[in-house]
Amino acid sequence: MADDINSGYQYPFEMPSEEDVAFKDGAIDGRPAGVPSSYDRGESTRWSPDAISEVHALAQLGRYQVRGYNTFNKSMPTFDDLTFVPATMTRLPLEGYRENCETKTVLGGGSGLVENPLELDIPIYIGSMSFGALSASAKAALGYGASKVGSMTCTGEGGMLEDEREASDTLVYQMTPSRYMLDLDHLRRADAIEIAVGQGAKPGTGGLLLGMKVSERVAKMRSLPLGVDQRSTVRHPDFLGADDMQVKVEELRLATDYKVPIIVKMGATRPRYDVAIAAKAGADIVVVDGAEGGTGASPELLLNHTGIPTMTAIRAAREALEECGMSEKVSLVAAGGIRSGVDAAKCLALGADAVMIGNAAMMALGCNTPRYPEDYAALGTSPGACHHCHTGLCPVGIATQDEELEKRMDVAAGAERVARYLTAMTMEVSLLAKSCGKSTVHNLEVEDLRALSLEASAFTGVKLAGIDREFSW
Repeated sequence: MADDINSGYQYPFEMPSEEDVAFKDGAIDGRPAGVPSSYDRGESTRWSPDAISEVHALAQLGRYQVRGYNTFNKSMPTFDDLTFVPATMTRLPLEGYRENCETKTVLGGGSGLVENPLELDIPIYIGSMSFGALSASAKAALGYGASKVGSMTCTGEGGMLEDEREASDTLVYQMTPSRYMLDLDHLRRADAIEIAVGQGAKPGTGGLLLGMKVSERVAKMRSLPLGVDQRSTVRHPDFLGADDMQVKVEELRLATDYKVPIIVKMGATRPRYDVAIAAKAGADIVVVDGAEGGTGASPELLLNHTGIPTMTAIRAAREALEECGMSEKVSLVAAGGIRSGVDAAKCLALGADAVMIGNAAMMALGCNTPRYPEDYAALGTSPGACHHCHTGLCPVGIATQDEELEKRMDVAAGAERVARYLTAMTMEVSLLAKSCGKSTVHNLEVEDLRALSLEASAFTGVKLAGIDREFSW
């Protein structure tokens, strides 16, 4: 009698080997190889190759799948479903090279309580990606690159990395439910404090760092066993709801002598209510991270089947702030799946004050570049299709703690690419704003957009192109 530890059942036979459990090449459609069928009808709409592959994987693994990157949900609407309607006769566009379009962005100064609100030269910054998920070289490169163009970075979970603090002129310190390396000195050395209550890639769950990334340095910073999977707690230990959060915000203000803004970051699930709660609790800035947001590791089912799209969340969040009278007092930052200045401009038009990027910054560093093809092949993937951040075997040295792989991440070169990318994004935002007749990127508005599909119009409330009125359902 052999015991199956996964189910608790007993079987009157020997447990099968891994080779027996694995699916093998052989018969086709239940027929011996080479025998034709008169009933081939093509793919099932329900049981696509992807769906069948998922069942096979679950049957062999006995658990859900974990991976990095972001959603592969093909039905998720994108910013490409929105288009700008620039000035022609009803408005005057700005001259591209002779008239200025302001990009300066101030976040967290609306309440009047903060001595030093965040002042950025551009409306784009690099979001919370931890040392652990990323290598120290990657974190430093992001810091130097952002600083070069007057932007900022965020520590992510796991504490303040000195390499990043040195590289970043402006650095946000993230406080997560796990409280890894929570240090009063670090709080006071930061330019803002971000209370993380969730993220778009895996709302309702905590951070995940697999054991192959828990190096000696990471383990020491987080007080973890070396090489053991780290699964962060989901809820903050000292607040559960709005009233408790208000107390926590006030504690952080006192700890930092009211010098820096307090940010609340959340995954986009019920933004109309969640954003209002955060605003009422005293947050200076609210970050809404849509379902397209990326991660170093997550159960795949959460990536594909939780949260709402960024474009939907922005409108709901802005309306929430307006309804509770906090629109001028609380800054709104959008995150999740932002790829370019065009996407960023659409976020600003939908109601965001700034945007935060993650995966895009990694791409600028060199993620998925066509180098080291043999290492991509060893992971079972190829450049341009790699989503194996969770393995710690990043071929280009970004999402790894392996010392030899990390050497491939050239800090100076990576920082220059990040700076150029942020510059190019900002130029794209400015170009679109000028074409719409705006002297500042923050004057972009919903009226500057049209939806190219019924779904995009329904998700955002943007008028359908050609109809010039809101679509009535």
